[in-house]
Amino acid sequence: MSSVRARAALGATLVVAVALIGAGLAVLFVLRANLTDQAGLQAEVTARNVATQLDLDVPYDRLDLPDGEDRPVRVTGEDGRVRAASEDLEAVTGTPAAPGEDEDRPSFGNGTATVDGDTADYRFAVVRADGRDGGTVTVAAGAPLAAEHRAVDTVRDAMLIGLPVLLLVVAGVTWLVTRRALRPVEGIRSEMAAITASEDLSRRVPEPDSRDEVARLARTTNETLAALEASVERQRRFVADASHELRSPIASLRTQLEVGAAHPGLLDVPGAVADTVRLQQLAADLLLLARLDAGERPGRARLDLAATVREEVAQRGAGNRLPVTVDAEEHVEVAGSRGQLGRVLGNLLDNAQRHARGAVSVAVRREGGDAVLTVADDGPGVPEPERERIFERFVRLDDARSRDAGGAGLGLAIARDVARRHGGTLTVSAAADGGALFVLRLPAAS
Repeated sequence: MSSVRARAALGATLVVAVALIGAGLAVLFVLRANLTDQAGLQAEVTARNVATQLDLDVPYDRLDLPDGEDRPVRVTGEDGRVRAASEDLEAVTGTPAAPGEDEDRPSFGNGTATVDGDTADYRFAVVRADGRDGGTVTVAAGAPLAAEHRAVDTVRDAMLIGLPVLLLVVAGVTWLVTRRALRPVEGIRSEMAAITASEDLSRRVPEPDSRDEVARLARTTNETLAALEASVERQRRFVADASHELRSPIASLRTQLEVGAAHPGLLDVPGAVADTVRLQQLAADLLLLARLDAGERPGRARLDLAATVREEVAQRGAGNRLPVTVDAEEHVEVAGSRGQLGRVLGNLLDNAQRHARGAVSVAVRREGGDAVLTVADDGPGVPEPERERIFERFVRLDDARSRDAGGAGLGLAIARDVARRHGGTLTVSAAADGGALFVLRLPAAS
C-alpha cells in the first residue's frame, strides 16, 4: 500500500482486531469458567443434601431426590449397583471418580445424563456417604449446563456480529483522522513540487497553526529553503564577481600579448608576468573557496603557532614593504592544517602591510583554552559599520584603489572561512594606535 492513510488504517484495525479477539476469548473463557463453577456448586449442594439424608439412615426408597431433569442424582454402592436414582433418570456417563475415603471435598466433572429419553450436558459433583448396610456409597449429582451453553453462545454471537462492525468503525475513524492530520503534509508536498518546477526558492511552504510534528516539519522545511536560497544567491554572486575579477587580468594579458605579437619591441614582459601572477593567485583563491564551500575538513596536525608566525615573517624577508614586529609566546599549539593556517596569517599580513603607515605587529598568546593571534597596523583602521562587511567576498572598502594594489577582496573572506573550519573566530576592532586589529582565536591543542 502506497498510501500512509491506508497503512495507518490497516495497522490500527489489525491492532484493535487482535486486542478485541484476545479480550473476547478471555471473556468467553472467564464466563464459561464462572458458569461452570456455579453449576458445580449447585451440583455439590444437591449431592451433599442426599449424603446428609443417607447419614441420617433414610432408606434408599425414601430419599428426597430432586427432579431428574433439573438435578439428576444417582446413588451407587461399592459393588457399582445403583441403590437410588432420580425419577426418569435412565443413564449417566462421564461422571468423575469418587473422592478418596479421607477426602471431604467432592470431585467434579462434566458428563451427560439421559432423562426420559432426552440427553443433555451436566456438571457432576461426586461425594461419599455411609450406606445403610455399613458400607460406603457414592452420590453423583448433576446440574444442567444448558444455561451456561446459552450464555456463552449468546456472548460469542454478539462478538461475532459486533467485532466486524467495530473494526469498520475503527478503520473509518483512523482513515479520517489520518487524512485530516496529513492534509498539511500534502500542502507541503504540493508546494515543494511547485518550487522545484518553478525554481523559485523565495517561495515557502504553508505552516499550520498547530504545534505538532507537521508544523515543525513545515518550519524546518522553510528554514532549509531559506538557507538554500541564501546559498544559491551567494553562489550566483560569487560566480558573477569571479567572472568580473577574472575578466580584467585576462583582458590585460591578452592585450599585451596581441601588442607583442604585432610589435615585438613593445611587449611589456614584466606587465604580462604580473598579470599572470595575479591571475594565478586569483585562481588559487577561488579554488580554495570552492573547497571550503564543499565542506573540506582541515587536517588535525599539531603545530606551534609562534613558530608558524616566525616562519611566515622570515619567508617574506626583505620583500616586506614594512617591518613586522613579532611578540609570541612559545609552545602555543593548535590542531589544524598548516597550509590553511599559514594562508590565514599571510592574508592578514598582506592586509596589514597594505594599509599600515609605518608599522605592523603580530602577537601570539594563550588565553584559557584558546590560542590567540593578533595582527595590528597603524593605518586608518576599519570604520565600525564596515567591520563585518570586509569579511564578505570581493569587498574592497576603497573603490578608488587600483585592483593591483587592493587585491580582489578575497583574502579576509578566506581567512574567516578557514578560521571557522578550524572551530575558531576572526574579528576586527580598533588597535591602540588607531589602526586595525585583527584577532584570530583558535582552540588550543591539549
